[in-house]
Amino acid sequence: MPQPQRSDQRQLVVVGAGAAGLYTALCAAREGATVTLVSATELSETSSYWAQGGLAAALAPGDSAALHLQDTLRAGRGAVRPSAARVLTEEAPAAVADLTRLGVIFDSDSAGANALALEGGHSMRRIVHAGGAQTGQRIVARLSAIVAAEERIDVVTGSRAQALLVDDGRCSGVVLDDGRRLFAPATVLSTGGAAALWARTTNPAGAVGSGLLLAHAAGAALADLEFMQFHPTAVVAHAQPGADGLLVTEAIRGEGALLLNGDGERFVDELAPRDEVSRAIYRELVRDPGSDAVALDMRAVDPALFPNVVSALRRLGLDPTSDLIPVAPAAHYMMGGIVTDLEARSTLAGLFAVGECACTGLHGANRLASNSLSECFVFGARAARAALGELPLPAGSRERAVAAVAGAPAAPSRLSQQRLWRLAGLVRHADGLSSLLDDDHPMVRLIGAAALARAESRGAHWRADHPAADGALDGRHVVLTAAQEAILQDWK
Repeated sequence: MPQPQRSDQRQLVVVGAGAAGLYTALCAAREGATVTLVSATELSETSSYWAQGGLAAALAPGDSAALHLQDTLRAGRGAVRPSAARVLTEEAPAAVADLTRLGVIFDSDSAGANALALEGGHSMRRIVHAGGAQTGQRIVARLSAIVAAEERIDVVTGSRAQALLVDDGRCSGVVLDDGRRLFAPATVLSTGGAAALWARTTNPAGAVGSGLLLAHAAGAALADLEFMQFHPTAVVAHAQPGADGLLVTEAIRGEGALLLNGDGERFVDELAPRDEVSRAIYRELVRDPGSDAVALDMRAVDPALFPNVVSALRRLGLDPTSDLIPVAPAAHYMMGGIVTDLEARSTLAGLFAVGECACTGLHGANRLASNSLSECFVFGARAARAALGELPLPAGSRERAVAAVAGAPAAPSRLSQQRLWRLAGLVRHADGLSSLLDDDHPMVRLIGAAALARAESRGAHWRADHPAADGALDGRHVVLTAAQEAILQDWK
């Protein structure tokens, strides 16, 4: 077996140890690379760990990558990058197979085949789960164990990336918050999204776009920041700290749960794409200003299918076998991020991005349920292969490298979160978005600029002053350059 390279000759630095980061590091190590994996938390404590959704992959008889592609394009409301969606839908089954080989145990049916769930926007059952709604936990726990035992991967926990190192227009590594500098020909960001910037969110507090700000400060372009997906069914529990925003997985609606308004009536197709369901709930709440929730009726759903969701609800004093669950939309998934190509390369040489912090254009204006976890593995493998093709750092790079410090606040203020929720929530207007350009938090300002530049309503981005989609913007993406310009680009 080849011996690992010396630590000062590492080929790859991966920042972030969620599903995307773990898998990227592991794929690179399997190719013989030496990897440093940087995680702010201990392994198995990342956002991916709490993911209830599964992996979308065309595995059922009668299903196909072409049908999966068709659903992805339809859900994305004319803003999906077709080539990225094609890569995802064609390569997702292989990703499921690889995870199985690595020891992830997916739920199976009585015949031993993968048990496939149905989620909103999908025309077929194609969601692979592990432990019901414990998919993220099962996958991250298994990958964490493999990574921890892999001699080619050096895991650095309890540290955050403070800045990217840049030399002559190329990323050459990262600076950690303890002052250490890690140099490498390739740096991969897998730092997650920014949904915790909104006052009501399903995400942990750390999901505030730190990786996006690091990349942007170093010169990388960002895109599609106006497209924040609001999950329709987040528990409303204002009186219980930490409980408000608890996610109730969409798969429960796939098993027959219903959404009921204040009159006890259904008002939406529960399995329509998330933007439709979220706005339908919003309209019900506007119609009944005394209410802050609609009811999720999951009394007919077998609680054994979703043991962790049922347990979490019961800890809140809600019994889903007899009670209606109060739910309303919450910020859930950032569809925009660091602009990348189909090999996860950003617009800054030497810098790659995977997972929620990246923007390949796969999700368009409305992410198709469970495509994001598949994305972590499909594009994580591609990132690893491409990163290993980077040329060594040129002589003198370490001495010349400059730290591109983003200067972001450690966390948004409560005022910033409330303003973003109110002015760039489910319904937006130019006046409100313009006021975000002066916000204290740099990510809030960038989101406001992107949402202003898209003067139409499309998918998760709904402008009250432009309530229709503009056909001239089909397939176009709002790109924020390093020079702070907002430009429209076509991606094929």
